[in-house]
Formats: sequence, C-alpha cells, structure tokens
Amino acid sequence: MKPLDMMVTDYNCEYLGLSRLCLMESAGKSLAEEVGKIAVYTFAKPVKVVIFTGSGGNAGDGFVAARYLLNRGYNVDIYMLKDNIHSGDARINLEILKNMKPRLSRLNIFNLKNLDDINNCEVAKSRDEEFVIVDGLLGTGIKGKLQTNIKRAIEIINESDGIKISVDVPSGMDPLTGEIADLAVVPDYTISFHKIKTGVRNADEEVVGGLVTADIGIPFEAEYFVNFGDFLRLKNRDSNSHKGNNGRLLIVGGSSDYSGAPAIAGMAAIGAGADLVYVASPQKAAEAIKATSPDLIVKSLAGDELSLKNSEEIIKLSQNVDAVLIGPGSGISDETSKLFNVLVSKIKKPIVLDADALKMVELALIKNREDIILTPHIFEFKSFFKLENGLELDIDSYDFKLVDENIEKFQQITRQIKGTVVIKGKFDLILSGNNFKINKTGNPGMTVGGTGDALSGVAASLFAQGLNAFDSAALATFINGLAGDEAFNVKGNGFSASDLVSFIGNVIKNGLC
Repeated sequence: MKPLDMMVTDYNCEYLGLSRLCLMESAGKSLAEEVGKIAVYTFAKPVKVVIFTGSGGNAGDGFVAARYLLNRGYNVDIYMLKDNIHSGDARINLEILKNMKPRLSRLNIFNLKNLDDINNCEVAKSRDEEFVIVDGLLGTGIKGKLQTNIKRAIEIINESDGIKISVDVPSGMDPLTGEIADLAVVPDYTISFHKIKTGVRNADEEVVGGLVTADIGIPFEAEYFVNFGDFLRLKNRDSNSHKGNNGRLLIVGGSSDYSGAPAIAGMAAIGAGADLVYVASPQKAAEAIKATSPDLIVKSLAGDELSLKNSEEIIKLSQNVDAVLIGPGSGISDETSKLFNVLVSKIKKPIVLDADALKMVELALIKNREDIILTPHIFEFKSFFKLENGLELDIDSYDFKLVDENIEKFQQITRQIKGTVVIKGKFDLILSGNNFKINKTGNPGMTVGGTGDALSGVAASLFAQGLNAFDSAALATFINGLAGDEAFNVKGNGFSASDLVSFIGNVIKNGLC
C-alpha cells in the first residue's frame, strides 16, 4: 500500500466513526504484541525495550506500545529525539505516560536533544545483546537528506547488538520506492500496520528484515468508500505558480439546442481548481456560453453542430491543455460521431467522455488507454458497452453477497477497458480494473438536469491538475455530491445545476481544512 493511500484510509476511518486515536491505540497494542513475541522467541524472557521516537505518528504508536509492554513485565526506555510532536494523537499518548507520576512501572523517558545526548545514551555504550530496539523515528515522512541528530541515532541503532524492529518503514527508507537516499535503519524485523507499504514490499530482505503485518481493525469500507480523507490527494499549490500552472482544460461540446451543458461543466471545472478552461462549441452555442460566463475562454467553431471539419482546430487547441472533456451538450449525429472518434484517436492528453460522447465513441478506440474516464448513468453504461440485459446498480444493502455480486458484475464488464468508469446512481460506483470505490454523497434533488455535466467538469479539472484517472473520478463524485448536498440544504429539491456548481469551491475548501 502506498503511504498516501494509508493516510487517506486513516482519515476516512474517522468518517465511519472510528477515530484515529483508536487506530493509534490498536497499532500500539499490536506493536507491543509483536515485540513481545519476538522477544520471547529470541530471549525466552522479558528484556529491556528501547523505543526511539521522532515527531510523527510512529512516535504515538511507540508511546502506546510502551504501556502494553510495561504491563507484560518489560523495562521500557523511550528515547525522544523530538519534543515538538506534530501528531495530536501522539501528544495525547505522551501525556498519558507523563501523567504516570509517581512512577510505579519500569519506564524511563529521555529527551536526546543534541549529539552529546545521543552519543552518551545507554544503547550507544552498551554491548549487551539482550534488549530490543524499536525504531519509531521517521516512518513514512522521509524526504531527502537526514537531519544530523536523526542520522546519528540511526547509526547507533545499526551498530547496536540488540534485536532491531522498525515500525511501518525502516527510518530513512523511502516508503514508496524502497530507496535509501542517505542512511536507513537496518532492522531484523519490520512491522507494518494494516498492509505492507509499497517501498518495504519492493525492497530487498536484507534492508527490511522479516516482514510482519499487524491488523489494527481498519474495516474494508474505510478503503473503498470515498470520503474526506481523499482530499489529501489534492496537490498543494506552489506559492510561486502562475496562471495555467494548476490545470488547463479543454471542453468540446455544445450544439444549437444545448449550450448549458458545456457551460456548467466549465464552471464546475473552475470551481474545482482549474486555472484555465477553454470551451470549443459550434457558433450559436459558443455565443450563448460567452454570455453565460466571462470566466470561460470560448472558441467558436464553424457550423451548427460539431463535425469532422472542426477536428484540426480542436486537436490544435488540445495541444495547449492538460486534459480534455468531450461530450457535454453535443447532441448526436453522424458528423459529431466521426469527429469524436477522430479526437479520441489523435488526442494524447487525458480525456473524460461524458453524455452524448458515450453514445458515439467506439469502445475499441479507447480500450487500451489508462488516461480515460467515462461518466455514464446506467443507461449510458449499457449503451457504451452494448448490453441488453437487465443489469442495474444495486449496492444500497447490508447484504454482503448481494453487494459483492453486483460489483463483480460491473467489474467483469469494465475490465474490457484500461480506463476508469464512474457509474452514477444513488451510490456511485467507480471502477478501474480490479480497483473500485463507492461514493455515498448526493441526494434525490440531483436528478435535475446538468448535475452530470458538473461531475464531468470536476473530474476533468482534477485530471488536468495531475491526479490519475481513478483518483480524479472518485474524488470528483464525492465533491459533486457534497456540493449537491449543500445546494439541497439551502434550496431543498428546487436547486439547479448552477446552484450546485456555486458550492463546489466551498466544499473543497472545507474538505481541506
């Protein structure tokens, strides 16, 4: 599992009602249990356990583990290299240890503030083999060169003769790649919580030791429901960035009858953070879109409908953007169908297909592209995949078998392509290969026309900002549903797609807080 995915899952547990403080308690208890097993296996008796901590969540796991190890009869020393603990949950668990005064258990806490403190600690001087060192220094937060104190602590840990156990990831190792830029703890064992981190799994055994996976009670649903934790996937903007650095999007759509759809998609894309949104539409639709919003850059195309004669112009426009949305309000015709199939063949930027495009683009042309998102409702889904059966999206149930079978039916169909498919419903189902997510935001008021266009605009915007297809699609459904819920709170079922769009920026802002 990637570190970011684990962080997202941790946060999403909160929204199931399982606090991160509870997860830390479970992780610390599991850590103590595994340390105890290793100690008994190695020494056949309780021995001293030395826990090195930094400023992050791994420190909290160590603080919790200390309590359980003390109860098992171990002497525990905690070596704190940082006293400015970043994790609020870790601070709570440190306070618990500090509140244990008068001290009745065999616990010592040492603040190693400088190199002299580190060089003079017991681990640095002792040649005793009968103790366990727990490495909770850095965890998944490592970037680049190590601070001098941390590097020296790692050297001392590696030089020691005791059994060495790393928490989640050996300190100094990149948790995503398994690479070591400077220096890393070389443990006898690495204990991962929930799932082994990608870098640890990919690294050679000699640099991670024996791998142990500890279950800490995270339910499957925390991984598979989209929720506020998924906002962590949004990239922080560089304070030095300028216009266009945070996503350029081209929307190809509109017709003489439908100018609102591309306008709604465009405004949703801006609300979701795209810097520049271009809309390429036939002349009459283009004039209406220009009148709708001065924030959209509208390119008027010749003709009353999108046609093959517009292809060269659209392909040229696509070369200056980061993603392309095709379909909103385009209408259906032979000429438009020819155009769309040419565009998906020749445009090599990430593409979102929505609305009428789903009825005209040939599956064979996009099946091998991973950078494609489809956003159909159930009828468009059946049309695109040429299904004639009575398949329905039916996952609103406590019946595991029913839900599992329904998701598997859709996976069997969507595995025909390498891209991502969002099936819109009461609960949205997002599928890509064997991966899936479920979104539960939204309300019945979103049956109003245009909310699907807003969704495709948000998905394309996130795509243009650098998220991959699956993450863009999943987070877009969540954001769109949240905005719809806000619109419902204000206007009831009488809200419009434009009302929904007006809340997109706020729900993202609040989600990032």
